[in-house]
Amino acid sequence: MRALLAVVGLFGIAHPLVAADDPKAVEFFERKVRPMLVEHCFKCHSAEAESTKKLKAGLLLDSRDAALKGGDSGPAFVPHKPADSLLLKTLKYDGDVKMPPKGKLPDGVVADIEKWLAMGAPGLPSGATTTRRQVGLTVEEGRKFWAYQPLPAGKSPNDIDHFIRAKLDAKGLKPAPMADKPTLVRRLYFDLIGLPPTPDEVDAFVTDASLQAYEKLVDKLLASPQFGERWGRHWLDVARYAESVTLRGFIFKQAWRYRDYVIESFNKDVPFDQFIREQIAGDLLPTHNPAERSRNLVATTFLMLGNTNLEEQDKKQLRMDVVDEQLDVVTKGFLAQTVTCARCHDHKFDPIPTKDYYALAGFFRNVKAMEHSNVSAWIEVPLPLPTDEEAVLKQKESEITALQAKIKTEKAKTDPKVSTGVLAVKDIPGIVVDDALATKVGVWQKSQHSGNYIGDGYIHDQDQSKGEKTLTFHPEAIPPGKYEVRLAYSPGTNRAEKVPVTVFSVDGEKTITIDMKKTPPLNGRYVSLGEHRFEKNGQCHVLISNEGTKGHVTPDAVVFLPLEKVGTTATTSDNKISEPKANKLRDLEEALKKLQDAGPKRPLAMSVLEEKQIEETKVHVRGSVHNLGEVAPRGFLQVASVKQSPPIPPKESGRRELADWIAAPDNPLTARVIVNRTWHWLFGAGIVRTTDNFGTTGELPSHPELLDHLAKAFLQDGQSMKKLIRKMVLSKTYQQSSTGDAATVTADPENRLFGHANRRRLEAENIRDAMLTISGKLDLTAGGATYPATLVADYGYQTDSTRRSVYLPQFRNAILELLEVFDAADPSTVTGRRNTSTVSQQSLFLLNHPFPVEHAKHATTKLL
Repeated sequence: MRALLAVVGLFGIAHPLVAADDPKAVEFFERKVRPMLVEHCFKCHSAEAESTKKLKAGLLLDSRDAALKGGDSGPAFVPHKPADSLLLKTLKYDGDVKMPPKGKLPDGVVADIEKWLAMGAPGLPSGATTTRRQVGLTVEEGRKFWAYQPLPAGKSPNDIDHFIRAKLDAKGLKPAPMADKPTLVRRLYFDLIGLPPTPDEVDAFVTDASLQAYEKLVDKLLASPQFGERWGRHWLDVARYAESVTLRGFIFKQAWRYRDYVIESFNKDVPFDQFIREQIAGDLLPTHNPAERSRNLVATTFLMLGNTNLEEQDKKQLRMDVVDEQLDVVTKGFLAQTVTCARCHDHKFDPIPTKDYYALAGFFRNVKAMEHSNVSAWIEVPLPLPTDEEAVLKQKESEITALQAKIKTEKAKTDPKVSTGVLAVKDIPGIVVDDALATKVGVWQKSQHSGNYIGDGYIHDQDQSKGEKTLTFHPEAIPPGKYEVRLAYSPGTNRAEKVPVTVFSVDGEKTITIDMKKTPPLNGRYVSLGEHRFEKNGQCHVLISNEGTKGHVTPDAVVFLPLEKVGTTATTSDNKISEPKANKLRDLEEALKKLQDAGPKRPLAMSVLEEKQIEETKVHVRGSVHNLGEVAPRGFLQVASVKQSPPIPPKESGRRELADWIAAPDNPLTARVIVNRTWHWLFGAGIVRTTDNFGTTGELPSHPELLDHLAKAFLQDGQSMKKLIRKMVLSKTYQQSSTGDAATVTADPENRLFGHANRRRLEAENIRDAMLTISGKLDLTAGGATYPATLVADYGYQTDSTRRSVYLPQFRNAILELLEVFDAADPSTVTGRRNTSTVSQQSLFLLNHPFPVEHAKHATTKLL
C-alpha cells in the first residue's frame, strides 16, 4: 500500500483523503497554518467575511472545497503542487497580487505554508463552512477514554511474559524460541549502551554457562557510563535538542550543558518525577548547594531549545509562539497529548477545550524566555560556583568593574566636552554614514529644529507607527579591521528612552538600547555602540528600529572609527587630544582586555526568568494575539485531573505546581507514556504504537493490562528508569528470536502481539559509533562543548570528530550526512518514534562516502 501511494505521489495524482486523515499533517495545519490564516486572511476571505459583506475577490479560504474552487483569480491552491498554487505566489509577493497587503509575512511562515501545500493542504474542513465550532469529546466523555482513566488499584501478581503469552494463547499462537547467545549479547549492547560488543565480550558471554550470566551482563551494561549516552540520546529526541536555530544559523552556545545534564541524569538514575520537575521548573526549586542550583538551571534549557523565528517583528505574536512551542514539548513529551491543536478552537478530536490550552499557556506566558529586539535573543543566566571558585571569580569581576570605571573617567577627560552647532561630514574622522544615506523603511521626518546636527539635519519617526520603521546605515567600502561604532542622535525631553540599535559585524549581532532623552556622552553628540570587527564582504551595518519605543526616535549619523584613532583623534577638527592622555587610555583598555581574557570566566546556561508582573492569560479568539476574549485562569487539563487542583501562587508563574501535577503518581498519563516510550525503544514498537499521541487519533494499546502493570511497577520502584529497563530486558519476551513461529507470523504479520523479536535497523548514531568502534578510532571522551567557541553560525559546518555521535554538534542547518541519511530525529519536533526508511541513498552512502571508506581501511589495518 505504501509503495502504491508513493507511485501515485510521483505522478502528481492528488490523494487528499490520505493527507487530510494523517494526524501529524492535521496537527501541522492546526499549529502552523490555521493561526496564519486566522490572523492575516479570514478577515477578508471567510464565510464570516461573506456574511458581513467584507468578502474580497470572491475567495473563501476557510473551506477546502471553496479554496479549490477559488475566487476571481482562480483556485487558491493545487494540492501537492506549491509552485502552482496562487496562494503561495501571493504570499511570496511574486506576482501582481501581493498578500497580505500590509506587508510580506516572515520567510519562516511562508515556508510553513509551502510545506502544508506540499502535504496536500490537509486540515481545512470540506464542504460549506459554518460558524459552528468543531469539537471532539466533551471532558466528561473523555474521562471514559482509556488514556484518561486512573491506573487500577492493587499490585498485579503477573509478569511481562504472562501478559504477552495470554494474548498469544487466546489466538492459539506460539511465541518464538529464545535467541541464541551471540544474538542476545549484541542486542543488549546496542540497546543499553549503543555500541557493539568486542569479539572477546561475545566469547565471554557465550562461554559463561552460569544461570546468572545474562543478568550479570545486564547489570554491567546498566552501570556503564555509556548507558547514559545511549539513553540520553533517546530523551534528546523527545526534547527536540539542537544547538542552533534555522534562522541565520545562530548558535546556542550553552545548549551542550543540557545534553550533559540528560546523560548524567540517566547514568545516576535520577527518579523520573524529579527529572520532570527539574526541566519544567528547575530554576524555582530549592537547592542545598551551588552544584544542585547549577544542575537545576541547566535542566530548564529544555524549555528553550525550540526552533524560534527570532526575527518576528510582532513581539506579542513571537511571545505566544514561544509559549506554544514550550507547551507542545511539555504536553507531548510527558503526556503524549496534542494540546497545541486547541490554540485556535476546541480540539477537533480530543477532550481539550481552548480554555484548557490557555489555562496551561498561562504558566509559560509568565516566563521570560526572550530579550526582545529587532532580532530577539534567548535568555542566558549565570551559574553559581563552589565557594572557593566563586571568591576568585568575584575578585576578578571586582577588578574588571574598577578598571572599567577608570576607563570611563579617562574617556571623559579625553573626549571634547561638548560639540554644538552644525558639523560637516568631512570634518568628522572615520567613515561617516549620514541619515540622508541610510536605507529607510517607513516614513521618517527630516528636521533641523535642535540646531545641533551633522550634515543637513537629523530625522525622526514622528512618534508614529511603532515597530514598522527602521533605518539601516551601510558604510561603503569599509577596510577590514576593528572599529568603534558611534551613533549621533538629537537628544530631548520628548525622545524615546529605549531605542534598539543593532550592530551587524563578522562577530555576529549586538543590540544596544539607547536612551535618547539623555545627552550623548561623547562630545555631547555621540554614544558608543562598542568595538566591532568588520571584514571584506562580511556583515557591516547598523540597524535602528522604533520597535517598542515611546517618544521620538531621532538618529543623525553613524560613525565607524578605526581603533587606532580612538582616543587620539578628536571628534571635531579643532580640538586635539594630547598623546600622553591617549596612551594612558590605550594602556587601560589593553589591561582590561587582558584581565577579561585571563583566568576563569563565569559559566552561563540557557534558562528562563520569571516575569516581573504575573498575570492570567486571556483566550486568544481564533488564536489571534490581537483579539482577546475571556480570562482563562492558570490550571491543568480537566480530563486528566483526578482530584482538586492545587492553588497557583499569585506571584509565581506556577511552573512548580504544573510540574507537580504532571509528575504526580495519580496523573493517568505520565507513567503510561514513559513506560510506553521505554518499551518502544527496547522492542522497536510501543504497546501504544503512537508514542507521542495517547489521544483519540492515536492507536489503542495492544496490551492495556500490561501497560498499566508496568506503569504501576514503575511508580512503586521509585520511578527508576534503570529498574524499568532491567525488568523489560530480563523478560523472555525481550529475549525471543526474531524468527518467529510460521503460523504466528502469518496470523500477526505486524507483530502486534510481540510473538517474536522485531528485526530492527541500527539507528543512525549506532551505525556511526559502530564504525568508529570497529576501526579502533572511537574517542570516548565525555561531555563539554564540541565546536569552536568562536563559531557564530552553523551554515556549512563540518567536523572530523571521532567522538560518540551524541556529542557531535547538533546544528539544524548542518546535520551530519550520515545521521541525516539514516533517519536521525528532526531536532525541531518532539520525536518519540523515529522514521525508518529504506532508500538507495543509504546503500550508496555506505559504498561511496569518505567516512565509511576511511574507517573500513582503518578496520582492515587493525585486523591485519
